Amino acid sequence: MLVLAIKGSPRKKGNTDYLLGLFMAEARKRGWETEVIDAVKENFEPCIGCGNCERTGFCSIKDTMPERFFSPLRRADVVVVSVPTYFYAVPARIKGLMDRTQTLWSRKYLFKIKDAGHDHRKGVLLAAAATHGRDLFDGIKLNVKYFLDAAGAAFEENLCYRGIDSRGAMERHPTVHGDVALLAQRVLSPFEQRRTWVFACRENAGRSQMAAAFARFLAGDRIEVISAGSAPGEKVNPLVVAAMAEKGIDLAFLKPVPLGDILEKCSPHLLVTMGCGQECPLVPGCRVVDWDLPDPAAMDLDGVRALGNEIEKRVNALVKDFSAAAVE
Repeated sequence: MLVLAIKGSPRKKGNTDYLLGLFMAEARKRGWETEVIDAVKENFEPCIGCGNCERTGFCSIKDTMPERFFSPLRRADVVVVSVPTYFYAVPARIKGLMDRTQTLWSRKYLFKIKDAGHDHRKGVLLAAAATHGRDLFDGIKLNVKYFLDAAGAAFEENLCYRGIDSRGAMERHPTVHGDVALLAQRVLSPFEQRRTWVFACRENAGRSQMAAAFARFLAGDRIEVISAGSAPGEKVNPLVVAAMAEKGIDLAFLKPVPLGDILEKCSPHLLVTMGCGQECPLVPGCRVVDWDLPDPAAMDLDGVRALGNEIEKRVNALVKDFSAAAVE
């Protein structure tokens, strides 16, 4: 389970930094993995409105945005946006980051492909402002809502505090600790009831990525789904990305991850292996299923399509079995 936070304050150790720190501490206390993207330090280039993403599905700007933001976003269950209020809006650097998700918007709405986690990913806004105006947070909430929609997350909850100006004002707020604890309980606890399935192959570049995507798509928020590799490659096979896009599922921007790292962080209920042989470890107390499936590395697109169809059929059977067992 991953909480991905996007920090938008230009002020070091400011009030919204403190607010975000409280939320992330609550998440870690509950056993969540956390990651913070500092929009100021990353200094991503802003959108230039060239339209390349609308033509090709990819941004023309060559920077670290896909690796630093899009990749962890695709793994996240919860996305937290933390911002101070600047002229009734968000600060410039985080607005620049938000605008770059036009790439994801284009893939979702023009190319009709969605990442498999979009139906259950939740979004949270944490904000503060110095004044007390009635409409103070309206613009920010709309901005964050549509940013999260492009990013594949539903705007679920918000904590917005008025009258927070001087350094340390958030820390002195009388209810903030209780507010954040209750917010974390509401947002995070539904995810914590899920069973965990891990799909593993050697490079985590094809079979396990397809299987995990189908499982996320078919099982929704009932199962935490992870894919990994015993010897992960550098990137997901482009033909695998293309074949899954034909099914409306977006695997772009995903990165292969080491199976050992995953098993250090979680204890899966189901481990499905395919092609990693003796490199796939035994996990005590975990049901292990081995699928003898060919590696798509040497296949053409037609071969990858056929492999994807077979994986989809097998995953569908797993999900049906799980659903039937849950009803009993």
